Amino acid sequence: MSEKHSEPDPTSLPLASTNTLYISNLSEDVWSFISEISDLEARLREINENSLLSDRDLLSFAGKDNIRMILPQSIEPLFWEYNTKLFGKKNADVWVPKQNTGQICKDILADEKLLEKICAFAHTSKKLTVISYSTSYQFLELVKKLREMGIIVSTPQAPEEPDSWTVNFYGSKSGIRQLAQQSVAKEPDFKMSYGMVSSEMIDTAKIAAKMYVKEKGVVLKINKGHSGAGMFIWREGDLPATFAECEQAILAHLKKDGYWDKFSIVVEELVNINSSLGGGCPNVEFKILKTGEVKLLYFCGMRVTKDGVFKGVEIHKDVLPEKVATQMIDTGFYIGEQYATQGYRGYYDVDFVAAKNGEIYVTESNVRRTGGTHVYHVAKELFGEDFMHETFTLSNNMYQITDTSLKTFDGLLQRLVPVLFDKKTEEGVIVGSANLLARHQFGYVVFGKNKQRALKIEEEMERLLA
Repeated sequence: MSEKHSEPDPTSLPLASTNTLYISNLSEDVWSFISEISDLEARLREINENSLLSDRDLLSFAGKDNIRMILPQSIEPLFWEYNTKLFGKKNADVWVPKQNTGQICKDILADEKLLEKICAFAHTSKKLTVISYSTSYQFLELVKKLREMGIIVSTPQAPEEPDSWTVNFYGSKSGIRQLAQQSVAKEPDFKMSYGMVSSEMIDTAKIAAKMYVKEKGVVLKINKGHSGAGMFIWREGDLPATFAECEQAILAHLKKDGYWDKFSIVVEELVNINSSLGGGCPNVEFKILKTGEVKLLYFCGMRVTKDGVFKGVEIHKDVLPEKVATQMIDTGFYIGEQYATQGYRGYYDVDFVAAKNGEIYVTESNVRRTGGTHVYHVAKELFGEDFMHETFTLSNNMYQITDTSLKTFDGLLQRLVPVLFDKKTEEGVIVGSANLLARHQFGYVVFGKNKQRALKIEEEMERLLA
């Protein structure tokens, strides 16, 4: 692997030199999937959940000023006050469009008063840096409109429109698998578990049933699902043992939602996971600068449920053995170099699964900000570039509170006083998301001197909330 030279990233420097507009468009990243959810209530729940999660983006801009964040959901005032005191924001604000359809960039275009605010924020210079969670086609439409309004828009964390296909292609299950097949000779460590891409539901059921009966397990993934939705993991005993019955059972599952008949489906063998390596699901995140340089941000172990739902991350230099981390980083750099060559710019990560046979398989790549990006930014703000050596970091994006009487952010803070982050000890819990309290959930990040301390703080937090 060629040596990587790290130059200052203009988008990671203090934002005082330019006004920055951030758009939290989590639903737009998977809009083709969300719009095909058959059950209207389920579709609205998905949109609402993504909207509630948007307040965690405040952590991505910890310590940054001269910024306006457009979120689909308003911020709990006490949470804003808590965040501002913790990180010292001075010139920052959150704006919310008058409607929330799930396509926030379209909602902005339909809100004349909000467009006027954006123009005023650009000031007389008419210059604005615009960044987003994902480079969706809706985001590109908004950027085009802002430029038509006379604003000089810079998009340092997005590909140009002719290269925007890279987001959906490489961010899809089939796209990353195609890249892996093309890269066998050049990057031998870029491996994926055995799998096939199917375009017909009936064929998918047959392929999956045959694999399940033979291997006692199978995984089905829609081409671009979201956070566990659009995925089935079936282990031994979950489905009938005979082919015909198994095929019918799988087909019945697929027919429950219309999106299984709309997109290609990846059928993969079920990997026997080695949970001692990063919890079995290690990950590495990068950013491609506007110059095309690929920059490593961090590696981690992902906290994933039995059904494949992402919960959070564990970040520290010792989360993975050095040999495994180096292999993952090398593979991640190679993948990023392919993305950069094709014109992609911005954040991306590579998810892996550690198998008991000793292999480290790539499972997918998220070509956008991720569920760990905000954790990285707050850790870097508090502990500097060497945060992976200075602190052990744990996160959970959607922790379920068992005490249903706890409904307010003020009540949550009062309950967590003994474990809240202390700048003197540099340990404790930082509340990362409060809007989820409507569902008796919240997001958090824990910092500890080492893994034992971080886990102990998390356990004490759980005890306080029980």
